[in-house]
Amino acid sequence: MSRHVDACEPCLRRGHLLGFLAPHVAGVLDRREQDRDRVRLRGLLALPDAELIHAVAGSAAAEAVRVLKEFDAHAASERLEARRVGAVCRHSEHFPRSLSALVDSPPVLFGTASGARLAELTAGKSVALVGARRASPYGLEMAYELGRGLGAAGVSVVSGLALGIDAAAHRGCLDAGGPAIAVLAGGPDVPYPRSNLGLYERIHRDGIAVSEVPPGIRPYRWSFPARNRIMAGLSATTVVVEAADPSGSLITSTFAGQMGRTVAAVPGRANARLAAGANNLIKDGALVVTSAEDLLDDLFGVGSRPLPPARPAAEPPDPLDTSILEAVEAEMDIDGICASAGLPVREARAALTRLERAGSVRRDGMGAYHRTA
Repeated sequence: MSRHVDACEPCLRRGHLLGFLAPHVAGVLDRREQDRDRVRLRGLLALPDAELIHAVAGSAAAEAVRVLKEFDAHAASERLEARRVGAVCRHSEHFPRSLSALVDSPPVLFGTASGARLAELTAGKSVALVGARRASPYGLEMAYELGRGLGAAGVSVVSGLALGIDAAAHRGCLDAGGPAIAVLAGGPDVPYPRSNLGLYERIHRDGIAVSEVPPGIRPYRWSFPARNRIMAGLSATTVVVEAADPSGSLITSTFAGQMGRTVAAVPGRANARLAAGANNLIKDGALVVTSAEDLLDDLFGVGSRPLPPARPAAEPPDPLDTSILEAVEAEMDIDGICASAGLPVREARAALTRLERAGSVRRDGMGAYHRTA
């Protein structure tokens, strides 16, 4: 085996078989309802090779059998090495033991780094931060701050590289110099969506992206709930930052709960559709999370792993700035902000621009201002 491939032949063969069968799995599951897909998917991925082929391959069954018979582990390893892709199987000491709690644990993980690097990133406790793709400014800020706090404390942040909450959580972790693990729905060399390519490259450089299918495989609809189970399996805690109900993010928390892992949620506005999923989890007993400290206290014990101290402010807060920030937090428009602060429009906009540059407020695509977390 090559330097980056730490996987036995049967596990490598299974991984490549799953890659071959990926479009056929999609053909079977995409004809069924999503909730039933989840149950059926777990049964499919736990099937032995021959039964999996029989269940999904259809007219391609003979070709799938040929793929198995003609599989060359040495040649496959050389191809992975040429693409600078690592692989680690469940028989390796570097395979994350936390994944053994899954009834359909992937036999091999392909990644943008070696199995040793994956073992390093999963040696301690990891936290999955998940949520809506079309998140609110509040949700994005909370995801970023949670990711940054966990990263600063050396806790690996697991997510799926999706738009919205996933991307914000990983950016926060990386900005703090923390360890980031992206679980992809396609191959480890297929970042999705492509708009997150820059973030993927940062994770490639400073963390790791992993997948249960080999390089070159595009994501399918079934691939996303499949990767969610791996995210939950890698993590001691799964946090739903912001999600509607129903939501794909809740699939991850369901997997976490089934494995006996901690499920947590960030509370949102009671009447916000995007907060319904997280708020319902809290009703059902999920850990309430309002800061990274909440997660660190739950993982390591209260006060056992404090965040690095923030730098003190150079000067006391300006009362005018405080007034503007309170108006922004109350979701006032520019006229309301002007009235609250007692400023003409021009001066209020100048103050808002200054606060935006300082990171205290954020402007959305419609030009409205929002208080950062």
